[in-house]
Amino acid sequence: MMLLSELLENMNYEQVVGATDVEIGGLCTDSRRIKKGDLFFCYEGGNADSHKFAEDVVKDGAAAVVCERKLGVPIPQIIVKDGRSQVALAARAFYGFSDRNLKLIAVTGTNGKTTTTYMLASIFHAYGRKTAIIGTLGINYCDKFIAPELTTPDPVFLHSVFADMVSAGVEYVFMEVSAHALHFGKIVGLEFEAGIFTNCTQDHLDFFGNMRDYAECKKLLFLPGRCRRAVINSDDNLGIELLSLTENAVSYGLKNPADVFAVDVRESLNGSTFVLNLFDELYEIELGIPAEHNVYNALAAAACANLLGVKTSVIAKGLKSLKTVEGRLERVARYNGAEIFVDFAHTPDGLEKSLKSLKKLCKGRLYCLFGCGGNRDRTKRPVMGAVAAKWADFCIITSDNPRFEDPFDIISEIEVGVKPYGKQYVTVTEREIATEYAIRLLENNDVLLVAGKGGEHYQEIAGIKHSYNDNTVIKKIIGD
Repeated sequence: MMLLSELLENMNYEQVVGATDVEIGGLCTDSRRIKKGDLFFCYEGGNADSHKFAEDVVKDGAAAVVCERKLGVPIPQIIVKDGRSQVALAARAFYGFSDRNLKLIAVTGTNGKTTTTYMLASIFHAYGRKTAIIGTLGINYCDKFIAPELTTPDPVFLHSVFADMVSAGVEYVFMEVSAHALHFGKIVGLEFEAGIFTNCTQDHLDFFGNMRDYAECKKLLFLPGRCRRAVINSDDNLGIELLSLTENAVSYGLKNPADVFAVDVRESLNGSTFVLNLFDELYEIELGIPAEHNVYNALAAAACANLLGVKTSVIAKGLKSLKTVEGRLERVARYNGAEIFVDFAHTPDGLEKSLKSLKKLCKGRLYCLFGCGGNRDRTKRPVMGAVAAKWADFCIITSDNPRFEDPFDIISEIEVGVKPYGKQYVTVTEREIATEYAIRLLENNDVLLVAGKGGEHYQEIAGIKHSYNDNTVIKKIIGD
């Protein structure tokens, strides 16, 4: 419980209508979940304007409303310029500024966020610290697991989790910060010990419209006062720009000059080894996760950990002990002498990196099974088709999460990019049937990449999330 007047001390508002000595029992942004005594936040969203639900929440017992215009309701109103941004500030205060008792590390970028957070958690576990992970695979800390909904949770839930983490003794929190989270102000008020930038390639253009606006959102993580230190990929175009704009930034990479880099990189389907140059200190690193892009992720994690005081020997131990990350180029099975990998690769860049890495390690034929999500960026569909056709010997095009689109239409748009390469391919709408078809093609030394869904445990079709997991389906098919 907290008085409205106490919350207002930590919010930015333009006008107060009504008394402020009312008790607030909770914060709510969804009118369907309002509880008696809640403070309800109204703002214009992409699909709806929650101001129109103000009268409904009054009937259900809301104590006050935060709104962007004056409403005709008989409870206190806090008029603000941007209701969405005030949610984060209010939530932070309501949960006692719990974030101040945690060391927060943010990771943003199109690809690599999840793996980098897991690498960091493994390093800090080796360092003897209690850690938490927040991201696409869910929230993990102190033997607790909260199933994923959004890459970066909404502020009310996020700050409630921070409070519980503090109670559980968590010290370090490694969290993915998506472009959407930055756009919607979910992390307003937070200060990070470090911010990591992995890369910026095509994704989410259905929302952002163009790459420039998408990139500008990524840059928001590195505004002055938001990250005490920055770790930035010097081989990425936006990374180069960020390095010129960001104070207290260090660089990592494999191609352009960087503060942290790797030499003598040796790859196999089992993982990679390389010599890490960490601010001029050399150390042999073993990774149990294959592919060059995971070397990049390891460099980012190593640079960040070093800045936070972790010795290089401990960094090496932590990286070596991480054997896999669910759905991130995960080696899930061996069948008929062939290797099967599951990967979240759902962007042109992500798919190309995984296929390119597997191609140079594959001694037989490389097969790629993939699809594209419905009601998302359509422009990447032919591009991903072209990427798959370029690197794979044979493609199986299937459904991902079709949502409210016809899977046949999605597949047809992917085919546009595949056909010019003249490669063999098939289309199989049902993903499980497609997976079994692909597996039965495998022979000794072949590799199959099942891409697009990674660690997801559902398939969204016509608004319904059906239970589905690539890893589980593959093991069922091969009888493992």
